Amino acid sequence: MAGEESTPGRVEEAEAGVLAWIDRDITGPMRDFRDPDQEWRRLFSELYGTFLLVIVAAGGGMMGQAFPDTISRTAAVVAPGLMVMAIIMFMGKVSGAHLNPAVSIAFALRGDFPWRRVPGYVVVQLIGAVLAALVLHWAIDVSATFGSNYVAGGYSMGRGYLMEALLTMGLVSVILGTASGAQNIGIFSAIGVGAYIALAGLWGSPISGASMNPARTFGPDLVGGNFSCYWVYVAGPLTGAVVAVAIAYALRGPGGGRSGSSAAQGDLFTEDRRPGQA
Repeated sequence: MAGEESTPGRVEEAEAGVLAWIDRDITGPMRDFRDPDQEWRRLFSELYGTFLLVIVAAGGGMMGQAFPDTISRTAAVVAPGLMVMAIIMFMGKVSGAHLNPAVSIAFALRGDFPWRRVPGYVVVQLIGAVLAALVLHWAIDVSATFGSNYVAGGYSMGRGYLMEALLTMGLVSVILGTASGAQNIGIFSAIGVGAYIALAGLWGSPISGASMNPARTFGPDLVGGNFSCYWVYVAGPLTGAVVAVAIAYALRGPGGGRSGSSAAQGDLFTEDRRPGQA
């Protein structure tokens, strides 16, 4: 009888423990991140993540200029993919780890990210890229133009635009696909995105540099004072992102569901518009 009488007590104790855990680790943080005053955490996350991405992406070219024959093209294009993989793993839950204006706009078009938050994300991504280029210029003491992207000699701006659009279409397709309900693989989506960036750079970089990111090119261009090809690295990625959103709709229907919204916004602040959608 004593054992039977203690069973309800143990159940109540377990329930209390579960409720305390939920409040501490789930509902409590969600309350904090729903507070508009906490938006600075997500914005700082995007600034810091983009800073780290550009440190590696632009740093390869600048370091190669300072120390010739030390960094191969393969290393220079694979390194950003590895960095993005790491960034998604350590801060994706906070801000969604967009690191790229084209990705932020794609998530908004898909219905997974509020349009009102896009300007803030884009601004801090650009700031992070500029800060990275400034730090690289100070540390390596070569022009930031060596870390930027320009269309290869002998190729027209139009071909560079087409290459950036094509590469970004694939990148955003991978990002939206790994954020969908059917294919969501949690934190390991970082592997898919990082691997795509590396592979795209391996075959696409000779023509356009495989930027796929207006912010990544903006920082070195601004610090280096050379915007001669910059429109290619804005129009190309944005075109590719729009096409990728259309492809995602054809494959999975409308977005805005729990999984995609969580991936786009970070799990701690998710606006779930259409629960059941991919």
